[in-house]
Amino acid sequence: MSDIDVEAVDEVEDDATEGEVVEHEDADIDVEAATDLPEGVDAPEYVLYGGKGGVGKTTMAAATALSSAADGTATLVVSTDPAHSLSDTLDVDIPPRPTRIRDDSPLWAAEIDPEAAMEEGMLGEGGIGVDDAPLGGLGDIGDALGEDAVDPLMGGSMPGADEAAAMRQLLEYLDDPRFDRVVIDTAPTGHTLRLLELPEVLDSMVGRLLSMREKFSGMMEGFKGMFGVGDEGEEGPDLDELSDRIERLRDVLQDPTRTDFRVVMVPEEMSVVESERLVARLDEFDIPVNTIVVNRVMEDLADVAEVDPEWVVSPNLEDCEFCQRRWDVQQRALRRATDLFRGHDVKRVPLLADEVRGERALRVVAACLA
Repeated sequence: MSDIDVEAVDEVEDDATEGEVVEHEDADIDVEAATDLPEGVDAPEYVLYGGKGGVGKTTMAAATALSSAADGTATLVVSTDPAHSLSDTLDVDIPPRPTRIRDDSPLWAAEIDPEAAMEEGMLGEGGIGVDDAPLGGLGDIGDALGEDAVDPLMGGSMPGADEAAAMRQLLEYLDDPRFDRVVIDTAPTGHTLRLLELPEVLDSMVGRLLSMREKFSGMMEGFKGMFGVGDEGEEGPDLDELSDRIERLRDVLQDPTRTDFRVVMVPEEMSVVESERLVARLDEFDIPVNTIVVNRVMEDLADVAEVDPEWVVSPNLEDCEFCQRRWDVQQRALRRATDLFRGHDVKRVPLLADEVRGERALRVVAACLA
């Protein structure tokens, strides 16, 4: 296997403009592997992988994106997890803006940098930033709303401010006509739920501001450029347009023909319990969960997919007591998961003996997901 030319990746321009796609001329990967990469995936425009930390969300997102791009579908895989591991999984440095990482297929990748995004303004360039004016700088609006209402909007202490920055950039990518499919590696459950709550929070905030617009028309200048809409030098959208974009985002996330939120879990009791809670919370948001992925199942890989024989290394359930006990733990969890998630498309990815890193391993995972 030939790895991506790291020097070519390092040549990404640091000052790439917002939304620019930087192509790497030397980003070809010559993979000599018997495991064929599935051409395309059975998935809508937007695929989000979520779940508890450490269950393999990044692996599933990377494998899905590789398969999606294999048939010529322009695909962006993006990580919203502050502790990114997408670069490690794909074995290539990934910048915070969409960057083409393959020449042989239309695959782009990005790791959102929440801190950098927040420096641009929590709601976009020209919007509310983490170091903007204090309460007194808002004049009448500050006096009217009070310190408790305004301070969280102005300072970095606002709960979920990094998720808001991620949501802003994510909205840009969902609207980007260059991508036919966007695959999202979300942060662990708590961060993801805060991110998904933001459309409601922002909608409520914008609604209140709209109702106060006549009285506080002067404050509108402070909201120019929300969500980075408009070219440089142009005025950003007004609050009506921002409200429309929030509504479109909600519609996309709640449309099962356009979005599939895939919950990833491992066959352990606590993971099943947390996955059940996550599915229930997503149901409250009316966000469709069509797929459950059970990762690291102790079963024969050859029974799941046709893969390179070198990957087929199964646990010894006859002579290994540790393997036997882990098998029992997994079987109990799998039985409960089967009962809980009836009606969902449940995909099982076997436990691999080797580390899942780089395309050869991701091909195996992609074959299992197919």
